[in-house]
Amino acid sequence: MTGGPHDFDDMAYDAFALEGEGQFERLNGADLYFEVTGEGQEGSAPVVYLHGGPGYNSYSFRTLFGERLEGRSMVYLDQRGSGRSGPLEDTEQGADTLDLDTLVADVEALRDHLGVERIVPLGHAFGALVALEYARRHPTRTERVVLVNPWVHFPDLALTLLEEASALRGQDLEDPAEQVRAGTPEGQHPQIGSARVEAAFDLLNARDLLNAMQFRDAATRMRLEFVDAEGQLAGGGEVQEALVNQGLWEFEYAPFLQEIRRPVFLIAGAHDRSSYPTQVQWVADLGGADVTVLDAGHYPWLDDEDAFAEALEESLSR
Repeated sequence: MTGGPHDFDDMAYDAFALEGEGQFERLNGADLYFEVTGEGQEGSAPVVYLHGGPGYNSYSFRTLFGERLEGRSMVYLDQRGSGRSGPLEDTEQGADTLDLDTLVADVEALRDHLGVERIVPLGHAFGALVALEYARRHPTRTERVVLVNPWVHFPDLALTLLEEASALRGQDLEDPAEQVRAGTPEGQHPQIGSARVEAAFDLLNARDLLNAMQFRDAATRMRLEFVDAEGQLAGGGEVQEALVNQGLWEFEYAPFLQEIRRPVFLIAGAHDRSSYPTQVQWVADLGGADVTVLDAGHYPWLDDEDAFAEALEESLSR
Protein backbone atom coordinates (compact mmCIF):
# COMPACT_ATOMS: atom_id res chain seq x y z
CA MET A 1 0.00 0.00 0.00
CA THR A 2 1.09 3.56 -0.68
CA GLY A 3 -0.02 6.99 0.37
CA GLY A 4 -2.39 7.90 3.17
CA PRO A 5 -5.90 9.18 3.77
CA HIS A 6 -6.91 12.36 1.95
CA ASP A 7 -9.43 14.91 3.18
CA PHE A 8 -12.34 15.96 0.98
CA ASP A 9 -14.95 18.35 2.36
CA ASP A 10 -13.69 17.58 5.87
CA MET A 11 -14.31 13.86 5.34
CA ALA A 12 -11.82 11.03 4.90
CA TYR A 13 -12.06 7.34 4.18
CA ASP A 14 -9.54 4.54 4.55
CA ALA A 15 -9.96 3.56 0.89
CA PHE A 16 -7.77 6.52 -0.02
CA ALA A 17 -4.92 4.84 1.85
CA LEU A 18 -4.81 2.49 -1.12
CA GLU A 19 -3.94 5.35 -3.45
CA GLY A 20 -2.63 4.04 -6.76
CA GLU A 21 -3.82 0.47 -6.22
CA GLY A 22 -6.82 -1.14 -7.85
CA GLN A 23 -9.65 -2.14 -5.54
CA PHE A 24 -12.65 -4.46 -5.82
CA GLU A 25 -15.73 -3.78 -3.77
CA ARG A 26 -19.22 -5.23 -3.78
CA LEU A 27 -21.27 -2.08 -4.28
CA ASN A 28 -24.95 -1.85 -5.22
CA GLY A 29 -25.01 -5.58 -5.86
CA ALA A 30 -22.05 -5.64 -8.25
CA ASP A 31 -18.31 -6.29 -8.03
CA LEU A 32 -16.82 -2.96 -9.08
CA TYR A 33 -13.17 -2.23 -9.82
CA PHE A 34 -11.81 1.25 -9.19
CA GLU A 35 -8.48 2.95 -8.66
CA VAL A 36 -7.75 6.05 -6.59
CA THR A 37 -4.79 8.25 -7.48
CA GLY A 38 -3.39 11.73 -6.88
CA GLU A 39 -2.93 14.02 -3.93
CA GLY A 40 -5.49 16.70 -4.70
CA GLN A 41 -6.15 19.76 -2.57
CA GLU A 42 -7.78 19.78 0.82
CA GLY A 43 -11.51 20.33 0.45
CA SER A 44 -11.58 19.53 -3.28
CA ALA A 45 -13.98 16.98 -4.70
CA PRO A 46 -12.39 13.96 -6.37
CA VAL A 47 -12.91 13.51 -10.09
CA VAL A 48 -14.61 10.22 -11.02
CA TYR A 49 -13.76 9.14 -14.55
CA LEU A 50 -16.67 7.43 -16.36
CA HIS A 51 -15.55 5.67 -19.53
CA GLY A 52 -17.53 5.16 -22.69
CA GLY A 53 -18.26 2.14 -24.81
CA PRO A 54 -20.61 1.22 -23.34
CA GLY A 55 -18.63 -1.65 -21.91
CA TYR A 56 -15.12 -0.19 -22.32
CA ASN A 57 -12.82 0.50 -19.33
CA SER A 58 -10.84 3.21 -17.55
CA TYR A 59 -7.46 1.56 -18.19
CA SER A 60 -6.53 3.34 -21.41
CA PHE A 61 -7.35 6.83 -20.11
CA ARG A 62 -5.47 6.13 -16.88
CA THR A 63 -2.48 4.79 -18.82
CA LEU A 64 -2.35 7.46 -21.51
CA PHE A 65 -3.26 10.56 -19.53
CA GLY A 66 -3.12 9.69 -15.83
CA GLU A 67 0.28 11.29 -15.23
CA ARG A 68 -1.17 14.68 -16.18
CA LEU A 69 -3.74 14.33 -13.39
CA GLU A 70 -1.46 13.36 -10.51
CA GLY A 71 -2.06 16.75 -8.89
CA ARG A 72 -5.75 15.92 -8.52
CA SER A 73 -7.61 13.27 -6.61
CA MET A 74 -8.89 10.89 -9.27
CA VAL A 75 -11.09 7.81 -9.16
CA TYR A 76 -10.96 5.58 -12.23
CA LEU A 77 -14.03 3.34 -12.31
CA ASP A 78 -14.64 0.33 -14.53
CA GLN A 79 -18.40 0.46 -14.74
CA ARG A 80 -20.62 -2.50 -14.02
CA GLY A 81 -19.82 -5.45 -16.28
CA SER A 82 -16.94 -3.56 -17.91
CA GLY A 83 -13.15 -3.82 -17.84
CA ARG A 84 -11.91 -5.37 -14.61
CA SER A 85 -15.28 -5.23 -12.83
CA GLY A 86 -17.24 -8.43 -12.38
CA PRO A 87 -19.48 -9.79 -15.16
CA LEU A 88 -23.12 -8.76 -15.31
CA GLU A 89 -24.27 -12.31 -14.69
CA ASP A 90 -22.68 -12.18 -11.22
CA THR A 91 -24.59 -9.07 -10.12
CA GLU A 92 -27.62 -9.22 -7.87
CA GLN A 93 -29.67 -7.51 -10.57
CA GLY A 94 -28.62 -9.99 -13.27
CA ALA A 95 -27.46 -9.49 -16.82
CA ASP A 96 -30.83 -8.50 -18.27
CA THR A 97 -31.61 -5.47 -16.12
CA LEU A 98 -28.73 -3.12 -16.90
CA ASP A 99 -29.92 0.43 -17.43
CA LEU A 100 -28.93 4.03 -16.78
CA ASP A 101 -30.58 4.04 -13.35
CA THR A 102 -28.37 1.16 -12.22
CA LEU A 103 -25.17 2.71 -13.55
CA VAL A 104 -25.93 5.97 -11.75
CA ALA A 105 -26.72 4.09 -8.55
CA ASP A 106 -23.32 2.39 -8.83
CA VAL A 107 -21.58 5.79 -8.91
CA GLU A 108 -23.52 6.96 -5.87
CA ALA A 109 -22.64 3.74 -4.03
CA LEU A 110 -18.98 4.35 -4.86
CA ARG A 111 -19.14 7.94 -3.60
CA ASP A 112 -20.71 6.76 -0.37
CA HIS A 113 -18.12 3.99 -0.01
CA LEU A 114 -15.27 6.47 -0.41
CA GLY A 115 -16.85 8.73 2.22
CA VAL A 116 -16.65 11.90 0.15
CA GLU A 117 -19.27 14.63 0.23
CA ARG A 118 -19.16 15.54 -3.45
CA ILE A 119 -17.62 14.34 -6.70
CA VAL A 120 -16.92 15.71 -10.16
CA PRO A 121 -18.20 13.20 -12.73
CA LEU A 122 -15.96 13.23 -15.82
CA GLY A 123 -17.82 11.37 -18.55
CA HIS A 124 -16.54 10.34 -21.97
CA ALA A 125 -18.97 9.47 -24.82
CA PHE A 126 -21.56 7.08 -23.31
CA GLY A 127 -20.05 7.82 -19.89
CA ALA A 128 -21.21 11.43 -20.33
CA LEU A 129 -24.77 10.15 -20.10
CA VAL A 130 -24.01 8.56 -16.73
CA ALA A 131 -22.28 11.75 -15.56
CA LEU A 132 -25.20 13.97 -16.54
CA GLU A 133 -27.83 11.74 -14.98
CA TYR A 134 -25.80 11.48 -11.78
CA ALA A 135 -25.73 15.27 -11.56
CA ARG A 136 -29.47 15.49 -12.25
CA ARG A 137 -30.34 12.97 -9.55
CA HIS A 138 -27.71 14.04 -7.02
CA PRO A 139 -27.11 17.79 -7.41
CA THR A 140 -25.94 18.22 -3.83
CA ARG A 141 -23.37 15.44 -4.35
CA THR A 142 -22.07 16.97 -7.58
CA GLU A 143 -19.66 19.88 -7.72
CA ARG A 144 -19.73 20.22 -11.51
CA VAL A 145 -19.95 17.97 -14.56
CA VAL A 146 -17.23 17.61 -17.21
CA LEU A 147 -18.03 15.88 -20.49
CA VAL A 148 -15.82 14.77 -23.36
CA ASN A 149 -17.47 14.07 -26.74
CA PRO A 150 -20.85 13.17 -25.20
CA TRP A 151 -23.59 10.93 -26.57
CA VAL A 152 -27.02 11.99 -25.33
CA HIS A 153 -29.52 11.54 -28.20
CA PHE A 154 -29.28 8.03 -29.58
CA PRO A 155 -31.78 8.18 -32.48
CA ASP A 156 -29.79 11.19 -33.73
CA LEU A 157 -26.53 9.30 -33.19
CA ALA A 158 -27.96 6.40 -35.18
CA LEU A 159 -28.85 8.79 -38.02
CA THR A 160 -25.32 10.21 -37.98
CA LEU A 161 -23.93 6.67 -38.24
CA LEU A 162 -26.20 5.95 -41.19
CA GLU A 163 -25.28 9.21 -42.92
CA GLU A 164 -21.58 8.49 -42.53
CA ALA A 165 -21.88 4.87 -43.65
CA SER A 166 -23.85 5.95 -46.72
CA ALA A 167 -21.27 8.58 -47.61
CA LEU A 168 -18.37 6.18 -47.16
CA ARG A 169 -20.11 3.66 -49.40
CA GLY A 170 -20.95 6.36 -51.97
CA GLN A 171 -24.68 5.73 -51.63
CA ASP A 172 -27.63 8.06 -51.18
CA LEU A 173 -29.00 8.27 -47.66
CA GLU A 174 -32.06 6.11 -47.11
CA ASP A 175 -33.44 6.88 -43.68
CA PRO A 176 -35.87 4.12 -42.61
CA ALA A 177 -37.62 6.39 -40.08
CA GLU A 178 -40.83 7.02 -42.04
CA GLN A 179 -41.15 3.38 -43.01
CA VAL A 180 -40.71 2.31 -39.39
CA ARG A 181 -43.28 4.84 -38.19
CA ALA A 182 -45.78 3.68 -40.80
CA GLY A 183 -45.32 0.04 -39.83
CA THR A 184 -45.53 0.53 -36.05
CA PRO A 185 -48.89 -0.39 -34.46
CA GLU A 186 -50.72 2.45 -32.73
CA GLY A 187 -49.66 2.86 -29.11
CA GLN A 188 -46.21 1.36 -29.64
CA HIS A 189 -42.96 3.29 -29.87
CA PRO A 190 -41.37 3.12 -33.32
CA GLN A 191 -37.89 1.61 -33.14
CA ILE A 192 -36.31 4.25 -35.37
CA GLY A 193 -32.86 4.31 -33.77
CA SER A 194 -32.48 0.55 -33.98
CA ALA A 195 -33.55 0.53 -37.63
CA ARG A 196 -31.04 3.27 -38.47
CA VAL A 197 -28.18 1.45 -36.72
CA GLU A 198 -29.02 -1.82 -38.45
CA ALA A 199 -29.04 -0.05 -41.81
CA ALA A 200 -25.71 1.65 -41.06
CA PHE A 201 -24.00 -1.55 -40.02
CA ASP A 202 -25.39 -3.34 -43.06
CA LEU A 203 -23.46 -0.83 -45.15
CA LEU A 204 -20.24 -0.92 -43.11
CA ASN A 205 -19.26 -2.98 -40.08
CA ALA A 206 -19.38 -1.18 -36.76
CA ARG A 207 -15.64 -1.18 -36.10
CA ASP A 208 -14.66 0.28 -39.47
CA LEU A 209 -17.44 2.86 -39.35
CA LEU A 210 -16.59 4.14 -35.88
CA ASN A 211 -12.88 4.18 -36.65
CA ALA A 212 -13.55 6.33 -39.70
CA MET A 213 -15.73 8.72 -37.70
CA GLN A 214 -13.75 9.03 -34.48
CA PHE A 215 -10.04 9.14 -35.29
CA ARG A 216 -8.18 12.05 -36.80
CA ASP A 217 -5.52 9.76 -38.25
CA ALA A 218 -4.41 6.13 -38.31
CA ALA A 219 -1.48 6.71 -35.96
CA THR A 220 -3.82 7.79 -33.17
CA ARG A 221 -6.03 4.75 -33.69
CA MET A 222 -3.04 2.39 -33.65
CA ARG A 223 -1.73 3.93 -30.44
CA LEU A 224 -5.03 3.32 -28.67
CA GLU A 225 -5.25 -0.21 -30.05
CA PHE A 226 -1.76 -0.92 -28.69
CA VAL A 227 -2.74 0.23 -25.20
CA ASP A 228 -5.98 -1.76 -25.38
CA ALA A 229 -4.01 -4.88 -26.33
CA GLU A 230 -1.55 -4.23 -23.51
CA GLY A 231 -4.40 -3.99 -21.03
CA GLN A 232 -5.99 -7.23 -22.28
CA LEU A 233 -9.44 -5.88 -21.46
CA ALA A 234 -11.22 -6.44 -24.77
CA GLY A 235 -14.88 -7.22 -24.39
CA GLY A 236 -17.93 -5.37 -23.14
CA GLY A 237 -20.28 -7.07 -25.57
CA GLU A 238 -22.66 -8.21 -22.84
CA VAL A 239 -22.94 -4.64 -21.53
CA GLN A 240 -23.75 -3.30 -24.99
CA GLU A 241 -26.27 -6.07 -25.59
CA ALA A 242 -27.99 -5.52 -22.24
CA LEU A 243 -28.36 -1.77 -22.84
CA VAL A 244 -29.57 -2.24 -26.41
CA ASN A 245 -32.15 -4.71 -25.14
CA GLN A 246 -33.30 -1.98 -22.75
CA GLY A 247 -33.89 0.34 -25.72
CA LEU A 248 -30.64 2.30 -25.81
CA TRP A 249 -30.96 3.30 -29.47
CA GLU A 250 -34.36 4.88 -28.83
CA PHE A 251 -33.21 6.86 -25.80
CA GLU A 252 -33.38 10.66 -25.98
CA TYR A 253 -31.80 12.32 -22.97
CA ALA A 254 -32.28 15.84 -24.35
CA PRO A 255 -35.41 16.76 -22.28
CA PHE A 256 -33.60 15.92 -19.03
CA LEU A 257 -30.71 18.26 -19.81
CA GLN A 258 -32.87 21.21 -18.78
CA GLU A 259 -33.20 19.77 -15.26
CA ILE A 260 -29.48 19.77 -14.46
CA ARG A 261 -28.63 22.41 -11.86
CA ARG A 262 -24.85 22.04 -11.72
CA PRO A 263 -22.32 23.71 -14.06
CA VAL A 264 -21.62 21.64 -17.16
CA PHE A 265 -18.33 21.89 -19.06
CA LEU A 266 -17.87 20.13 -22.38
CA ILE A 267 -14.71 19.34 -24.35
CA ALA A 268 -15.37 18.37 -27.96
CA GLY A 269 -13.12 17.03 -30.68
CA ALA A 270 -13.93 18.62 -34.03
CA HIS A 271 -12.90 15.40 -35.81
CA ASP A 272 -15.21 13.16 -33.77
CA ARG A 273 -18.21 13.01 -36.07
CA SER A 274 -20.04 10.69 -33.69
CA SER A 275 -20.39 13.57 -31.21
CA TYR A 276 -19.55 16.83 -32.97
CA PRO A 277 -21.52 18.84 -33.81
CA THR A 278 -24.95 17.22 -33.28
CA GLN A 279 -24.58 15.64 -29.84
CA VAL A 280 -22.52 18.58 -28.57
CA GLN A 281 -25.22 20.99 -29.70
CA TRP A 282 -27.89 19.21 -27.68
CA VAL A 283 -25.87 19.64 -24.48
CA ALA A 284 -24.92 23.22 -25.30
CA ASP A 285 -28.47 24.33 -26.11
CA LEU A 286 -30.45 22.47 -23.45
CA GLY A 287 -27.82 21.85 -20.78
CA GLY A 288 -26.18 25.27 -20.93
CA ALA A 289 -22.76 23.68 -21.30
CA ASP A 290 -19.62 25.73 -21.62
CA VAL A 291 -18.07 24.21 -24.76
CA THR A 292 -14.41 24.01 -25.80
CA VAL A 293 -13.71 22.58 -29.26
CA LEU A 294 -10.28 21.06 -29.92
CA ASP A 295 -8.54 20.00 -33.12
CA ALA A 296 -8.94 16.38 -32.07
CA GLY A 297 -11.01 13.24 -32.42
CA HIS A 298 -12.97 11.01 -30.07
CA TYR A 299 -10.01 10.59 -27.70
CA PRO A 300 -8.60 14.15 -27.61
CA TRP A 301 -5.87 13.27 -25.09
CA LEU A 302 -4.32 11.17 -27.88
CA ASP A 303 -4.37 13.88 -30.55
CA ASP A 304 -3.18 16.87 -28.53
CA GLU A 305 -2.35 16.01 -24.94
CA ASP A 306 -1.36 19.56 -24.00
CA ALA A 307 -4.49 21.17 -25.45
CA PHE A 308 -6.70 18.60 -23.77
CA ALA A 309 -4.89 19.03 -20.44
CA GLU A 310 -5.39 22.78 -20.63
CA ALA A 311 -9.08 22.45 -21.51
CA LEU A 312 -9.65 19.90 -18.75
CA GLU A 313 -7.87 22.02 -16.14
CA GLU A 314 -10.00 24.99 -17.16
CA SER A 315 -13.16 22.88 -16.88
CA LEU A 316 -12.19 21.61 -13.43
CA SER A 317 -11.08 24.90 -11.92
CA ARG A 318 -13.10 27.70 -13.48
